[in-house]
Amino acid sequence: MSHTVEWKVRLHLFEDEGTTKARVVLGTGATALIGRGVAHCNPADMYVPELGDELAAGRAMRDLAQQLVNAAERDIEGLGAPGTGSCTRQVAGWPM
Repeated sequence: MSHTVEWKVRLHLFEDEGTTKARVVLGTGATALIGRGVAHCNPADMYVPELGDELAAGRAMRDLAQQLVNAAERDIEGLGAPGTGSCTRQVAGWPM
């Protein structure tokens, strides 16, 4: 059984007065999920915009990843299988 899909991911970064905001949008064709992340530069720290970009983008992607895991867990439970919870053991044939 073969299955191939392509999901589009767009990452948007916005910086304003030492605060970097990131929004990552995942389009699956059937739905879209949005992850968000923020990074604040301490006024006492050296201004390095790339650090804010990396932190905000990473946090937005982590938010999106958690949303995907939550959606998969709900779908697994909807099939009548027990939820995966926060453990890392294999449940319902899908290792986490």
